[in-house]
Amino acid sequence: MNQITSVGIDVSKGFSMVAIRQPGGVIVEPPFRVNHTSRELNALVQRLHILPGEIRIVMEHTSCYWRPIGLTLVNAGFFVSIVNAMLIHDFHDNSIRRVKTDRADALKIANYALTFWTELKPYSPEDELRQLLKMQCRLYERTLSTSVTLRNGLISLLDQTFPEINRMFHPLVKQSNGHVKWVDFVKTYWHKEKIATMTESRFMDSYRRWCKREHYQYYTSHARRIYGLAKETVASMPRSESTRQLICQAVDSLNAVYEALHQLRKEMLRLAQQLPEFEAVMSLPGAGNITGPKLMGEIGDVRRFTSKRALVAFARVDAMPYQSGIMDSHSRRMSKRGSPLLRKTLFQMCSICLQLSRVDDPVYLFMDRKRGEGKQFYVYMVAGAAKLFRMYYARAKSVFDADKEENKITA
Repeated sequence: MNQITSVGIDVSKGFSMVAIRQPGGVIVEPPFRVNHTSRELNALVQRLHILPGEIRIVMEHTSCYWRPIGLTLVNAGFFVSIVNAMLIHDFHDNSIRRVKTDRADALKIANYALTFWTELKPYSPEDELRQLLKMQCRLYERTLSTSVTLRNGLISLLDQTFPEINRMFHPLVKQSNGHVKWVDFVKTYWHKEKIATMTESRFMDSYRRWCKREHYQYYTSHARRIYGLAKETVASMPRSESTRQLICQAVDSLNAVYEALHQLRKEMLRLAQQLPEFEAVMSLPGAGNITGPKLMGEIGDVRRFTSKRALVAFARVDAMPYQSGIMDSHSRRMSKRGSPLLRKTLFQMCSICLQLSRVDDPVYLFMDRKRGEGKQFYVYMVAGAAKLFRMYYARAKSVFDADKEENKITA
């Protein structure tokens, strides 16, 4: 049997601790520190190249901090496996003492590599694509949160210059740039007096020309409702240049974020379309151009899960068992470990299923049956999320199994 050597890397921001082990508890080199500079990373590559036998390198998926050292080693031709940090955390390497240092963690990761040697999966260009998709999706969520804050700030200002105007518009997003009609509208008609001082016919003509210029649909009945609101509502801020600047700056800030969200949605979809399981995932109930890519980005490669139950456990949408001696708890909360964005996306998809209420939707029928049994909202939503996960696993796995069979036939 060829000699095998594992390299465990505990990643931190700006540097990593590296440990090298062989079977039988042999420590080839004491753990050493490597700063994430081109000089030290290149020196590490040279140092690892002279090791004998087969080498496999394992590191935790620690935010984005693993990327400098991980991608350097991948590009140098090494077998590099990026492992979920929870798997390393839950791995016990027969040590009684619970030591927590960078050196001890590096040795633990190296021991994990030896223990699961045959199960390690090498990092690949497809993994890089999945990582990019995941980062895009998480940036989208942060940007979306910013847009909510800016939107609420703009509405707060409008409550003092043109109350309730945002409620007069349907919140449809413009396909060309991601803008919302009412936000663009209040940049021009930022104070109720701008409309109230006009005659109705003059405003309707002005609004018609504005819709044409901004590429929005014009409706006469809608124009009349806006004019009626301007006549009836009361403003508490004066129609002044300072007020106009406040509103316009708030609009510009919000529109900049809307444009960023528009580009992020396009890029999320573009990246997701390059993955082999895209069509299978988009056929799931509740999957759309946003929820589908987010689901794919957070789950990653489904082949790293050995079963449907393993995928459900990864998302932590199952209640963890709690039993000791004669005590066996039947009332258990869902674990909060795992990706919050993944659980949020699943709940969004389940909500869509409930809203559509399609009789051919197995997820809706499953949740509806649980609801009919008297289960609470949270209970049947968690059950629906778990069912969605099982369907995801089956459909995505079938794509890779079909590709594997096709490759065998071709070979």
